[in-house]
Amino acid sequence: MTARGTTFRETMPGRVRLTGEGADRPVRLDLLARADSLMLPHRTTRARLTGRVRIAGLADDPGAEGELEISPLARRRIRYRLRFSLGGRRLLLDGWKSVSLKRPLSSLTVLPYTLYEAGERVGEGTLRFPVATGLLPFLAGFRFPRDTGTAEPGTAEPEAGRYLAPRWDGTPGRTEVWYTTLTDPATGSGLWLHHELVAPLDGTPAYVHGWIAVFPKDGPAEHARFGPTPWTGRAAGFATADTSAAAGRLTGSAGPFSWTLTEESEGPPLHTFPRWSWRRPWLPASHMLPAARARYSGTVRHASGTLRLTDAPGASARIYGHGNARRWAWLHADLGGGDVLEIVAAVSARRGLDRLPPLVFLRLYRDGRTWPRRAERAAVGWAGLGRFRAVIGLPRWRVEGRAGLRRIRVTVTQPPEGTLTLDYTDPDGSAAVCRNSERADATVRLERWWGRWRPEAAWHLSGTAHAEVGDR
Repeated sequence: MTARGTTFRETMPGRVRLTGEGADRPVRLDLLARADSLMLPHRTTRARLTGRVRIAGLADDPGAEGELEISPLARRRIRYRLRFSLGGRRLLLDGWKSVSLKRPLSSLTVLPYTLYEAGERVGEGTLRFPVATGLLPFLAGFRFPRDTGTAEPGTAEPEAGRYLAPRWDGTPGRTEVWYTTLTDPATGSGLWLHHELVAPLDGTPAYVHGWIAVFPKDGPAEHARFGPTPWTGRAAGFATADTSAAAGRLTGSAGPFSWTLTEESEGPPLHTFPRWSWRRPWLPASHMLPAARARYSGTVRHASGTLRLTDAPGASARIYGHGNARRWAWLHADLGGGDVLEIVAAVSARRGLDRLPPLVFLRLYRDGRTWPRRAERAAVGWAGLGRFRAVIGLPRWRVEGRAGLRRIRVTVTQPPEGTLTLDYTDPDGSAAVCRNSERADATVRLERWWGRWRPEAAWHLSGTAHAEVGDR
């Protein structure tokens, strides 16, 4: 039986006074809390915090992370510990609401805190929850999703690990992919690891190959290939003599490259295509993410130097099918605060289907829920094709459409100087070309219908979106 968790959002404005400054500065926290268990007031619940910290004139860090201890009755406190960046400095916000039964409102809405840098006190302040304007959105934002648990550091959660097992059953004309993409927050570099199994249509023995690519913030991408070598099979992942993609760990070497990475999954798997298509391969292909949001640590050595990663955000995905589409576009966007957007737009290579416009599979994981609720709604809609549309091109492509009371517009830009072109062979022997950038830009606008279309959320990713356009 899968346990339920609890997620909610909280916004708190306030003031801060830094050591050495004579005046207070406005500060604002926009936080998302995720607990693995159901939050109950009589017990202690621990949750992960992600969000944004803004200090007027000094800081605006959308990648703040920390922990929340919710213990209003057992310990009479709600403690916040949040790490964020301030002009290159790494600070810790530590504070708690002291719960009092005699004054419950003020004790639950006022958060005094202290700022620390490397253990030294560097500031203090107070945050307040705005009851008049914030209470109703706060209560309405509570979610109780399933599958919110995360794995121990360096391991994949059990369900994610299950999806790493090879799907190929020996049938000719199949291809299977394990790939990982991530962004190093320290240097801005992107990384792409691609592992592929190909079973040729003519019945010749299956083989494996792949590549690794680093996309530095300044300068062209560097890459190296490994394989092809015969497929020997592995029960729980991808492996060759020199390369492995297993639960929680990625290792390998290719040319001047060598890498050792650990993966810590931070959320449930995400099915970009209909969930049933992964179990029953009736479609030309299926795509899903065992780790839709993960953190990577380790080292990647290449010809120009060494990339040292610490908690780099990224994702690992899987593909299984008959080969590449006739034309396709792909986007993975970590939107921050635990939110993720995944898009695959493709024109099938099958005869007849190759005359249709691109089918769009779009999945937005936000606030512990996935929209659209069913992947088919983005691809087919309620009444025929065209509910979601894609215009595929380079250096810019876009997707837009609606499902239910929401609509979305996504524009992706792949910088030519930061895009890598690679060619490879499909199971039927035809050539395919992909143009990949792990330093793409993306603009996402989400709207909701309230008598008219009103803005609900917007994101802009500069150099941190992962994207690809390909064709045969």
